[in-house]
Amino acid sequence: MTAPTPAAPADSSRAPSSGAPTRVLVLNSGSSSVKYQLLDMEDGARLAAGLVERIGEETSRLAHTPLKEGGERRERTGPIADHAAALKAVAEELTADGLGLDSPELAAIGHRVVHGGLRFTEPTVIDDAVLAEIERLVPVAPLHNPANLVGIRTAMDLRPDLPQVAVFDTAFHTTMPESAARYAIDVETADAHRIRRYGFHGTSHAYVSRETARLLGKAPEEVNVIVLHLGNGASASAVRGGRCVDTSMGLTPLEGLVMGTRSGDIDPAVTFHLKRVAGMSEDEVDVLLNKRSGLIGLCGDNDMREIRRRVEEGDERAALAFDIYIHRLKKYIGAYYAVLGRVDAVAFTAGVGENAAAVREAAVAGLEELGLAVDADLNAVRSGGARIISPEYARVAVAVVPTDEELEIARQTFALVAPAP
Repeated sequence: MTAPTPAAPADSSRAPSSGAPTRVLVLNSGSSSVKYQLLDMEDGARLAAGLVERIGEETSRLAHTPLKEGGERRERTGPIADHAAALKAVAEELTADGLGLDSPELAAIGHRVVHGGLRFTEPTVIDDAVLAEIERLVPVAPLHNPANLVGIRTAMDLRPDLPQVAVFDTAFHTTMPESAARYAIDVETADAHRIRRYGFHGTSHAYVSRETARLLGKAPEEVNVIVLHLGNGASASAVRGGRCVDTSMGLTPLEGLVMGTRSGDIDPAVTFHLKRVAGMSEDEVDVLLNKRSGLIGLCGDNDMREIRRRVEEGDERAALAFDIYIHRLKKYIGAYYAVLGRVDAVAFTAGVGENAAAVREAAVAGLEELGLAVDADLNAVRSGGARIISPEYARVAVAVVPTDEELEIARQTFALVAPAP
């Protein structure tokens, strides 16, 4: 296939020429859902956002919120047969707000694509060759790439004249050296089946590492950051001078940290043992490790707020689950400190990272010799903005940096399609 169209750096928003369209619709298509946001890249303002869920069921629901002044959230329920019907419903809601997909102000549609393999290292304008390559990667992302493809093809049918841009979760991690990306297995086997560490949550790690540098008053190229993306899915990355040099997720999003329902790191022989001794099938092991492990497997809850409530009430099972979660997190902080050699900041992000003060405090506790500490009062403050929560004397800044994957996708999309000034 032809090489992907190169993009400008993600944080370099080009100034549009006079009268040029400046809006970007961001689509995140899951197997039974579509999340979307419409942004105006002239000032980064969000114009609308919403979610279509339970696509293909009788109980489908679309929740749409116009974000202009005075806009009120609207919901519609009832069967939405497929992604094509879902996007048509989204288009109707946008049109009702004067923001329709036929608007000349729409510059492009940006699509989140989970797996881009090694081929896609930048946001890429989608054509038939790109679609074919995304499809070729389905075996390494069977739960995500098919849904992403459906969303792309549906959007292309609705606006065939409009640039459609793929922004890949894996792209930010393609800068990892081979020493970090390769597994220690037979090279020929690994290459034949594309087995290596790809990493995920890349748009979040890119955005947060750059915003952390901004918070420190420095350029991304000057800063080494450990990013901890802690949501129901969780991943860590080591970012040296704006480039990822290691990340915790691997061939799939199963590797790494303890997550809401995923095990994270585990001895691979456990799978053989379960098949031989417990008589479990491959599918049963898959379900166990991806859906019945992590926090929910350890204590029956994957909501950190509920786990903390139980811990405070003396629940030993919840306390053990929390301790295992923190132990794994602390190990990755230490490992990535060693990988980077010098760390300027540790940044917490995503639902747990941004909101669970107890997680941040526990993850850093005992790491004072590494220059890490948390100020209890600063850590307790609830805020939607990026902030430093370490004391002034700390050698390494500890920060809370809210992620914004939709804005990152919109920025990368617009930088690729906007006319040069």
